[in-house]
Amino acid sequence: MAKTSVLDDIDRALVHALQIDGRASFRQIAEVVGTSEHTIARRYRDLRSRGLLRVVGMLDGTRFGQTSWAVRLVCTPDAAAPVADALARREDTVWVRLLSGGTEIACGVQADSEGDDLLLKKLPRTPRIVSMSAHATLHMFAGWRSRIAVLSEEQVARLRPAPTYEHEIDLSGEDRTLLRVLAQDGRAGFGELAAATGCSQTTARRRLEQLRAGGALRFDVEMPAQALGYHAEAWLWMKVEPRALSAVGAALAGHAEADVVAATTGPTNLMAGVTCRDTQALYRYLTERVAPLSGVRELETAPVIRTVKRVGTLLP
Repeated sequence: MAKTSVLDDIDRALVHALQIDGRASFRQIAEVVGTSEHTIARRYRDLRSRGLLRVVGMLDGTRFGQTSWAVRLVCTPDAAAPVADALARREDTVWVRLLSGGTEIACGVQADSEGDDLLLKKLPRTPRIVSMSAHATLHMFAGWRSRIAVLSEEQVARLRPAPTYEHEIDLSGEDRTLLRVLAQDGRAGFGELAAATGCSQTTARRRLEQLRAGGALRFDVEMPAQALGYHAEAWLWMKVEPRALSAVGAALAGHAEADVVAATTGPTNLMAGVTCRDTQALYRYLTERVAPLSGVRELETAPVIRTVKRVGTLLP
């Protein structure tokens, strides 16, 4: 039997609160959850020190002319791990996973539409990469949603940040430095942000709030699925009849097992990342939930062997 979650009720409430607002203060979270600020701060530090929880700041590259790509690589057996590690260290990769017995890599890339320094142009020249396919994201049906939802609607409303309003934003060098710090620790203090960017804490606070209010900066919670009792992750690459693409994508997005679902370009036109309790649950999901969907011509399943980079952060 698969192991259950290592989190207790307070831990789960803390994680859910951070998923709503990754920058919410410990005092605010404590008031909503109904415990002390000291307890929330201690639980957060403990989970983070154990590698079970991290808040990361993510730039929405599409706001700045970037395209989101899912790249599949097949490497020689001795090359996959070092290539995956090298990809994870790049700033333009958002996530990196080692798949299918350790010979395949899947990674998410934010790439500019122009320029000769693109990762996508360099990869085919890298030694020991047997094949590569790149899939541009056309539409997101579901994107990296949470598996923890323990707070009431009233509690969620008290934590929900102000709505964003999109407007034109130009990134300065200081902004990019601020974003690099937030990509490592989305809850970095304004003193740390000010020291890194060479500006005052007031300026750092104002710029973070401007980027966030404009929809250019969002905060995600990074947590390994195993901590929640899930031990079977996989990527699905699907060929779907064009007339059925929207319906199949929407159906997958409604499945609790699906973490992310996107329509893409390339040899396959729909991809999904799924998480199940164990391999038997994954088998049931594929045969009982996915197989009956009308319009799916082909389905390829690639189990996740190791997550090297999750939500923009290199993992130890």
